Amino acid sequence: MNWDSKINKERLPKHIAVIMDGNGRWAKLKGKPRVFGHKNGVKSVREISEASAELGIKYLTLYAFSTENWNRPKLEVTALMALLVETIRKEISTLNKNNIRLNAIGELSKLPGKSHKALVEAIEGTKTNDRMTLTLALNYSSRWELTHAAKQLAKDVKKGLINEEQIDEKVFNSYLSTNNIPDPELMIRTSGEKRVSNYLLWQMAYTEFCFLDVFWPDFNREHLYKALVDFQSRERRFGKTSEQLTN
Repeated sequence: MNWDSKINKERLPKHIAVIMDGNGRWAKLKGKPRVFGHKNGVKSVREISEASAELGIKYLTLYAFSTENWNRPKLEVTALMALLVETIRKEISTLNKNNIRLNAIGELSKLPGKSHKALVEAIEGTKTNDRMTLTLALNYSSRWELTHAAKQLAKDVKKGLINEEQIDEKVFNSYLSTNNIPDPELMIRTSGEKRVSNYLLWQMAYTEFCFLDVFWPDFNREHLYKALVDFQSRERRFGKTSEQLTN
């Protein structure tokens, strides 16, 4: 089926969030080490980033490494960090060719030195691009982000920079690492798992979820198109009734 032709280009989500899951299991099925799956997953990142930019999606956020991932075997974590450096440096030219700006959220200062340096250089090298913003969630945890935001807000209240009576959703949102990015309208998770895994918990209050039974290295633009068609078939009411939306 030609899913591309079924997409209404006037009703695209501005922001898509993705949990790239299943690299390790994909590799295991092929009798390969888990790192083999992560390396092949990079191709899916490139394809989906380019496909999203071509469609007109303005923001794409990928869950690349959670704070919980540090608990994985040391060999895998070391290989992942090396792959991150290699991939970021290789992809700068591709990002610039496609006019895509790189961004990152998470406790970035705790990344290994080489990984952090490569990330900062890529962000700086693509900062003038404006077709789409590709955000990598690295060493990211939504609970960490919310706790960090609460601490920063408390400090500003203590300094007298803001009155506690002024604190509302908009003010709190300004302390999050995604404060300059709209909330995602669509979240896609691959591999058949059906949970959000500590990812953008505040931001996904009204996000539509799409869980796909495909491992990330096999995810391609047809899967993206299918997810978008499914998204556009849903009625997003935000607490209202269907009648209110049509009146």
